Amino acid sequence: MAIIISILTLLVIYLGMVIFFMNHFYFGSSINGINVSGESVKEVNKQMIYELNTYKLNIKERGGKNEQIKANEIGLKYNSDGEFKELKDRQNSYKWISAFFNIEDSKNKDTKMIIEVKYDKTLLKKRVDKLSCFNISNIIEPKNPSFKYTDNGYVILNEVSGNKVNKGILYDKLSGAILKDKTTIELDSINCYVKPLYTSNSKKIIDTRNRLNKYVFSKITYIFGEHKELLDKSTINKWFKVDKNIKVTFDEKEVKSYIDLLSTKYNTIGKSKKFITSIGEKIDINGGDYGRSINRVKETEALISSIKNGETVAKEPAYIQTALAKGDNDMGNTYVEINLSTQHLWFYKNGALIVQGNIVTGNVSLNDATPDGVYKLKYKEKDAILKGPGYASPVTFWMPFNGGIGIHDASWRNLFGGKIYKSNGSHGCINSPYYLAKAIFNNIEVSTPIVCYS
Repeated sequence: MAIIISILTLLVIYLGMVIFFMNHFYFGSSINGINVSGESVKEVNKQMIYELNTYKLNIKERGGKNEQIKANEIGLKYNSDGEFKELKDRQNSYKWISAFFNIEDSKNKDTKMIIEVKYDKTLLKKRVDKLSCFNISNIIEPKNPSFKYTDNGYVILNEVSGNKVNKGILYDKLSGAILKDKTTIELDSINCYVKPLYTSNSKKIIDTRNRLNKYVFSKITYIFGEHKELLDKSTINKWFKVDKNIKVTFDEKEVKSYIDLLSTKYNTIGKSKKFITSIGEKIDINGGDYGRSINRVKETEALISSIKNGETVAKEPAYIQTALAKGDNDMGNTYVEINLSTQHLWFYKNGALIVQGNIVTGNVSLNDATPDGVYKLKYKEKDAILKGPGYASPVTFWMPFNGGIGIHDASWRNLFGGKIYKSNGSHGCINSPYYLAKAIFNNIEVSTPIVCYS
């Protein structure tokens, strides 16, 4: 009798549950991960609509900042209607016991359902555009590492990560998160931020730092006779630029400016020269084309090359023109001295007087006066014919130093010196007695300075 009562009791319970599950979901039922066990379709409809309408996607940004996208902002809705009842209809109320024993089965199609949602793409794009992380005033651009010069060389300054978001990536990630019913995304973990191209540990950054240090520890000593100019890191470090592609370039304008300063300081062509005459007077002579002149273009190139090679070197610069002597007195002790006022010439070689004598210079009355200045002998020629307007004069020794002006013998003259030059002078040349011209010609070298003064 007890067994019959027990069986009847179980049957009543079973049938009662069958009746219950005719209108309610199995135990263990879930929709989109939401537990709907034992609820009616009507209750589930309300619950799911509530869950949909209250959906928020939390966006975690750098700096502890959070923003949200809400369901109503993007027109979020379920992909189709009536699917809740379809799930209920798949649940045979007479099989509720089997469903009970399979509660943990996540693949049970009778108890587990995923209903897709959809959203308005235009609304989502507009909402993304309004996120504060895209407000230009809030954006910190990512930056590659940079380089700072110190007394010990260049050091690397770390990159700036910034907070600039890649909108295209973010939109795709948001879309996927919404469709999968995620409630939180963290922009760092899903790689939404625009990254610097390089970090402080990148090989290119380290190589560039090493290259800069190679350059900056170059040491160039320029020698100008007894003077020296040291070019070292204190100046060189100002000549580099590292562009956004981490390419090192020289600021050639700065290098040229440095060479220009050397030229201004040490070029001697045309500069006033201090000179002690043969009669002991101390004078300053201006003008002429004798002296040193740095080849600015060539030396700029050479200097950049030396720095790129990390050289430590003592050198003279490249010259367009050099002088016989390297010091301040670049004429040295070999030169021709011409006193235009006394009409006298001296020729010194290695400090020894080779010859001297009277001369006749340019005709002052015809504005052909020989100009002051220090010039260099351009060449020397024997048995030349000097030509000009209305004359052709053969000479044995011809030594030009200033255009068509030069030293030569003048066989047509019997007298030299005195005041002849004022009214019966030359066309500008230095008319010399034969012996004087010959002695100079036989001992002088090209580029020897010719000093003319009044």
